[in-house]
Amino acid sequence: MPYEIVPKSKAPGVDFCGVDEYYYIVRSDLGCYMRSTNFNEGKDLYVFSLHNSCQGGDHYLADENDRFYIIKGDSYRRVTDMHQDDDAVVFTLHPNCQGGDHYLSAFGHFYIIFQEKGIYRKVTDLNTDGDAVEYTLHPDCKNGLYYWGIKDYYYFLKPHDQWGIQYFRCTNFHEKEDPHTYSFHETVVPFLPGGLAVVHGACFGKWEVIKTISNDSDSPITWNKKITKKVGCNKSKMKSVENHWKIGMTASYESGALAESLAKYQFSVSTEHGGSSVQTESEDWSDATEVEESVNVTLEPKSQLYIWQYQLGLGREPILFCRDMKFTKDATPPTTIPLPPSSAK
Repeated sequence: MPYEIVPKSKAPGVDFCGVDEYYYIVRSDLGCYMRSTNFNEGKDLYVFSLHNSCQGGDHYLADENDRFYIIKGDSYRRVTDMHQDDDAVVFTLHPNCQGGDHYLSAFGHFYIIFQEKGIYRKVTDLNTDGDAVEYTLHPDCKNGLYYWGIKDYYYFLKPHDQWGIQYFRCTNFHEKEDPHTYSFHETVVPFLPGGLAVVHGACFGKWEVIKTISNDSDSPITWNKKITKKVGCNKSKMKSVENHWKIGMTASYESGALAESLAKYQFSVSTEHGGSSVQTESEDWSDATEVEESVNVTLEPKSQLYIWQYQLGLGREPILFCRDMKFTKDATPPTTIPLPPSSAK
């Protein structure tokens, strides 16, 4: 089944924006953003850390003069660089410009989309509500998951259909128009919220047998030995996600850390978006290593004992080997999930 990209309404801190030359995917939830000159071709993919003052925004947009706007509550911060927080100025968001579902800039104007009302507001200034005009949103443009703009175009990402994850380019949200259709390059999709499942397959969580102990005798026996299990993260699999990206993160960044954050996010989202709805922050995410654990059990005559370990993975490949073990007397795996549920919607 196709898995949906997590929409903006369910992904706080995630947004798209664009300037004259570049397109951006902002992952404030992960403290970074991706820059590209072409999402369709996967060109010039560069990931930067997001300055602390530019994190936590409700919405992100940019204009053709390479200025970025971070909306938070009833105010917005304008900067020329989200990595450095250069030339920062803070303004109040005009009451008529508050409460939008999406914000973008194109054609020298700002656009505020109110999806539930089916309208959008066009202004020249978010602080003064200058030259405000409201239009009805055309039905073909109403169900976008994300909206963004550049100098002479609007873009919006639509829900997954039989053609996969696509975005559309147009010049009018009000009238009927045949928009240009583009697919995201496979190297861009993993950076989208829920994108790992689209590329690698849905998350799974399962109990895997790591040891079977049998007592074929007619007397009870005591089994006291050490078993070996793998604990941690399959780092090589995670690092491969970043291979197509140039990384411009902070000095403390380590290779694979971004992909690890993307995986944690993917495990946390609902099954609708290819996730497992669990929190994994408390698990060991260091390189997977083999560890020994002592087991001391008494087996009744003619009985068996199955030792299980919980694993999380993507597609068919395990990613995270959890600490939890369970014991059963038959080959039926445990039904409990040993990880706390996530708060993702």
